[in-house]
Amino acid sequence: MFNLDKDIVFFDVESTGLHVIRDRIIQIAMIKHFKNGNPPQELSLLINPGIPISEEAIKVHGITPSDLANKPTFQQVAKEIFDFIGDADLAGYNSNRFDIPILMEEFARYGFDFIIDHRKLIDVQRIFYKMEPRTLKAAYQFYCHKDFENAHDALEDIRATIAVLQGQIEKYEGKDYTDEDGNTKPSPIKNDMQVLHEFTNDLKTPDATQKFRYDDQGNIVFNFGKYIGQKVDKVIYEDRNYYHWILEKEFSAQVKKLTKKLLKEYEAKLKNEK
Repeated sequence: MFNLDKDIVFFDVESTGLHVIRDRIIQIAMIKHFKNGNPPQELSLLINPGIPISEEAIKVHGITPSDLANKPTFQQVAKEIFDFIGDADLAGYNSNRFDIPILMEEFARYGFDFIIDHRKLIDVQRIFYKMEPRTLKAAYQFYCHKDFENAHDALEDIRATIAVLQGQIEKYEGKDYTDEDGNTKPSPIKNDMQVLHEFTNDLKTPDATQKFRYDDQGNIVFNFGKYIGQKVDKVIYEDRNYYHWILEKEFSAQVKKLTKKLLKEYEAKLKNEK
């Protein structure tokens, strides 16, 4: 089993669509592994989103409005989910790009400050795509040597994800990784959540939706728009219209919170320099 210095929650969501701000969670499944070795705990919930489910999404997960008609809203189960996760690290399949951002947005709507800064984030897809670029179904076949029959049911997906991560550790532990530029990293896959966190979070972005990124000097710069590549704190201090535009438009709660924080820190720095 995994070497843990902290509890970790593997989770997966199904949703009304693929827009992390506009769409809503309709199913969430979580399996919590404990650092003390206690048996894992599971929680799986169907959720009434209060908005339509896109036809494209229904074709993927098969969950229809009638399946959710009498289910609780996210607001009604938010505390249960928040408490289940607690202070745990987070892991999933494509979780850094989708599951974590959409969950953060759901929590933010109802006043839950779900902070990820102190958590290790293990994205199993990042390991798989970097070592063997394929889908979850192919990953399950490749690492577990059997067919994955119930894809796109959240609980079955996350069970498969756990099995895939165990298979990845067994296959790659002790092996070197060479990236597309020819740079080699010795033994990047280990049964160590900090090592896996570092390997799967190499995109140099401070927010889950990747609207910002770190430059070579460690400054947070824009990763989109007319100010791409420029320092965020300086731009929003000098262009307040752009600052307010970010706060008013469909950016994630994390981006808005970070934008406010950067402006406050920049103003404090200028004040101290006087």
